[in-house]
Amino acid sequence: MPKLEPEHSWFGPALVEPRPSASDAQGDFQRLWFAFTNARWVLGLVLVALQTALYISGAAHNGALLAICAAHFAAALLAHFFLKPSPLGGMFTPAWVALIGVDIAVFSLLQWLHAGSFNYTPLFALPVLLASVLGSLSLAFGTAAGVTTLLFLGAGWTRWHDGGDNTAAFIQSGVSGVGYLVIAFLANQLASRLANVGQRARRSQMAATVQREVNELVIDAMPEGVMMVDQRGFVRAANPAAHALLGERHRLRTVGFDLKADPTWRPLLHLSQLSLGSGHNQEAEVSLYNDRGAPLKLLARTRLAAPQGIGEDSLCVLFLQDQRQAEAKIRTEKLASMGRMSTAVAHEIRNPLAAIAQANALLAEDLTAPHLLRLTHMVSQNTKRLEKIVDDILNVARVRTTHSTDIDTLHGLSELVHRVAAEWTAQHGQTGFMGYDIAPLVQSVRFDPEHLRQVLVNLLDNALRYCSRNVQAIQVAVHYSEAHAYVAVWSDSERMDQTVERHLFEPFFSSESRSSGLGLFVSRELCERHAATLTYQRNARVQGKQLKEGNEFLITLVCVPSSSLH
Repeated sequence: MPKLEPEHSWFGPALVEPRPSASDAQGDFQRLWFAFTNARWVLGLVLVALQTALYISGAAHNGALLAICAAHFAAALLAHFFLKPSPLGGMFTPAWVALIGVDIAVFSLLQWLHAGSFNYTPLFALPVLLASVLGSLSLAFGTAAGVTTLLFLGAGWTRWHDGGDNTAAFIQSGVSGVGYLVIAFLANQLASRLANVGQRARRSQMAATVQREVNELVIDAMPEGVMMVDQRGFVRAANPAAHALLGERHRLRTVGFDLKADPTWRPLLHLSQLSLGSGHNQEAEVSLYNDRGAPLKLLARTRLAAPQGIGEDSLCVLFLQDQRQAEAKIRTEKLASMGRMSTAVAHEIRNPLAAIAQANALLAEDLTAPHLLRLTHMVSQNTKRLEKIVDDILNVARVRTTHSTDIDTLHGLSELVHRVAAEWTAQHGQTGFMGYDIAPLVQSVRFDPEHLRQVLVNLLDNALRYCSRNVQAIQVAVHYSEAHAYVAVWSDSERMDQTVERHLFEPFFSSESRSSGLGLFVSRELCERHAATLTYQRNARVQGKQLKEGNEFLITLVCVPSSSLH
């Protein structure tokens, strides 16, 4: 059979041509094999029944014919049950003898012994077809030529034995031989054509299967909700994002649901019915309400899909996009612009702010009245607050514009973390709420000491703002693995709101009005600059004698091998 070239597919021929197609082709060949072997023993059974009826009725008195047919039937059964399916190839192999040679011999004997009363010539079409379909074209032509030769020999034997003119027998043999050759050629070509078509069909089916699986994976992973809705408002399929947008109480994964089942889904139902009724794609902003009654703004777009069959409903594909994502992107762009402007403003504010702080300090030296001193103290506090905000903004600019390739080495991480935490605790005048779990190792890491101090102080300030200030309300831990060091700042604070956690490390985002929203952003930027990471997680630690959950910020640093320090 001619070899097919791989069809064009963006998956490539490796995905549509390999082992599965070979196994399927073997299955097709086995079906053909057993179809022919079944036909052989059924034909043998018919011949046995025919010869038995002729023998009983007295129309034929030759018992050899019945014995030959019985032997042929037994040989056909044996070949069906014990002969292993295998291609016949292009040569006269033992398999050819067992399948085709036996048939030709039996049919030739029947034609010779029953000459003049029955014509068994049409039966030779079976071995010719079998050789054409299960073998090569040369084997088919060889089988047809052999049958034709036997027919001519039979006609010659009849003329020699009986005498007289039997030209008609020679003509019939020649016409039959030509017919067998034509049957051999056409059957072989049709078999090759069907095999090629089957191979193409298997390739197309495999490519379609891969395409469907890829589509399902892409749709399931899409952040945009996708639903397929019919004319009755029944959702036949929906991806996980669509289930999440529709609400926690309706997260169905495999079973479809009706948009009419919940009144909050009516806008989606109306939009899909409008698109199906008008035959045009629609786009609109809709509002859904969750379990707490809060509105969820969605951008809904429809696309029409063709019916899946005759009499099937048209389908509407709904694409749902959470407007909060688009708003968050716009907000991030605005914040980036504001950040650039704030940096420029901070440079201009810094000098006047320093002058105000200095003038206020000089003024406080000459005042003695308590109410005036309170005013200068208020000015001093707010000036320091403004200086902190200006420093945070300038730190962002410095971190973003500085890309150091030489990362400093910090010797004695545990000692530094303990010293910074102790100094911070003493500065705030409360030591009872601080707990330590620091491994007493002398380990070096890739981090600048002053930058690590800045990160730790910022994390401790955030922990103090939200903790309960009970015993061990804030805990500092240092642990090591083979290649990394882990510094954790834990507090017994309440769980963060999802909206706060989602934007935790964004610049200028803060849940407190008195904060610049730059502390965590600068801390993460400093960690990334030193090939470290800063992450947030909800973790449980022992507080007193109880295990309590809290908010934990974890710094993962790269350890420096001892051999590289020398």
